Amino acid sequence: MEMVPLTAIDKADTGWVMVASALVLLMTLPGIALFYAGLVRRKNVVNTMVAVFAVACVVTLTWFGLGYSLAFTAESPWLGNLGRAWFAALHFDGRRSVISVSHLAPHLPEAAYALFQAAFAIITTSLIVGAVVERMRFAALLMFAALWSVLVYAPVAHWVWESGGWLNQLGALDFAGGAVVHVNAGVAALVCAFMMGRRRGYGTEPFEPHSLGWTAMGTAMLLIGWFGFNAGSALSADGRAALAFVVTLVAAAAAGLAWMVVEWLVRGAPTLLGLLSGMVGGLVAITPAAGFVQVGSAVWIGLIAGAVCFWGATWLKRRLGADDSLDVFGVHGVGGIAGSILTAIFADPLIAGTGATVLNQLIAVAAVAAYSAAATAGVLVLIRLLMPLRVDAVQEMEGLDISLHLERQH
Repeated sequence: MEMVPLTAIDKADTGWVMVASALVLLMTLPGIALFYAGLVRRKNVVNTMVAVFAVACVVTLTWFGLGYSLAFTAESPWLGNLGRAWFAALHFDGRRSVISVSHLAPHLPEAAYALFQAAFAIITTSLIVGAVVERMRFAALLMFAALWSVLVYAPVAHWVWESGGWLNQLGALDFAGGAVVHVNAGVAALVCAFMMGRRRGYGTEPFEPHSLGWTAMGTAMLLIGWFGFNAGSALSADGRAALAFVVTLVAAAAAGLAWMVVEWLVRGAPTLLGLLSGMVGGLVAITPAAGFVQVGSAVWIGLIAGAVCFWGATWLKRRLGADDSLDVFGVHGVGGIAGSILTAIFADPLIAGTGATVLNQLIAVAAVAAYSAAATAGVLVLIRLLMPLRVDAVQEMEGLDISLHLERQH
């Protein structure tokens, strides 16, 4: 931990990072909560909302208590130490006019940097909820969120974003979390879906979304919040942040149209859910590339992502056979993999330098996916030793809103 005079802090950049942190938090609360709650059946709406909000609360405490230190302390290429654990780095001494800063962002108060990274840990863990909705025990979910955010998310963030992390040293490019957030969460979600088993009636009963209007509102909040997600990752109010802002919107638009057109050709009709899913897929794919590509490249990344994510959420999902309830792997996992590879293809050397290679990106994707799969399975096995992962058949049939929370949305 380093203490610097208050005069060393860039006020404009600090203000932007704090605003960006709020935007990223908006993606989860209520963005993801609304997006997911709109897609589940009426009897599980409250449970889905509670799950996302509760996971956000749990991860906030695990992040500042332990995860931040493990992710962003320069200890080894694999993992940080406990030097910043339990809020140890978030110091402000008004009498001496000094404040703590991170070695990764010495122009910002460390509190602002840690907050920005906390918002990423929160949304990454919350994304996994979409794979286990309508059947996971609430206590098991809370335990999973606490363990996963520390044992899976924090090490991966260290590998990629800590200056001494091994994937960072390799030269892998991940501007805002294509691998750290989306590949990580997508693969974890797929593992959870396999280990949890399918929902009762899956494949034989229609699982109609409760409210596509809620999902549309959630998507709008995700889009707005994603500007903080990507442009905020510049950690400065500068030209790179502005470029990341623009390419984020362009990729989302291109991907939404691409998914819609492919669906129109394949199924004979464009759908609202398809358009929304495509936009999210484009946002996912541009995430690793946002600070490294020009606007024209963002169009291609979006078009490719829209088509690839449609394939991931339809054909690939059927082939895998897992009940990934809300297509977390199909959109976030597949979109994150595609975006990570496309980053190397479209990265502009004038912005990203000349070190980007497809091989490095493939190594990063494979390493993150393998670790996430193995560690997520380990976390679930550990929890299963303590309690069942699933609710019982009666609770699932009745719906988790009443059986777990004694509440109804309607």
